[in-house]
Amino acid sequence: MGVDVQSEIVIDRPRRDVAGYASDPDNAMSWYQSIRAVTWASPKPLTVGSRIRFEAKFLNRRLIYTYEVRQLIEDQLLVMSTHDGPFPMETSYLWEQLPSGETRMTLRNRGEPSGFSKLAAALMAGAIRRANRKDLARLKAVLEGASAL
Repeated sequence: MGVDVQSEIVIDRPRRDVAGYASDPDNAMSWYQSIRAVTWASPKPLTVGSRIRFEAKFLNRRLIYTYEVRQLIEDQLLVMSTHDGPFPMETSYLWEQLPSGETRMTLRNRGEPSGFSKLAAALMAGAIRRANRKDLARLKAVLEGASAL
């Protein structure tokens, strides 16, 4: 059984602002509760092929993984994946400009766990869903509270 979790939120900011902020790995610690450190493993700026190392704490475990950017369409879509560890993951961000001027951001995590993680897939999906909702709420608070980016 794989994990496929999708969450979304509407943020009262233009798509360019939301996408620009959320897609910058240097901002990850400001809105991802689990991220403890971010290290660029390739030169900036973010492009297809960029590699970024993250250190996180999830379900009381320290995780270190490297995402590689697979797809990047400025202000619209970011897809990155990792093949490290027992739980290879793909994370995607989709940004849609709404007629109201707000932005709908969709955050999706999917992967195929192996070993013990495979047995805990349903538990992990619930934990990922809860974490994603909290993280998107934090992003909304950061961006709507900011007077200018």
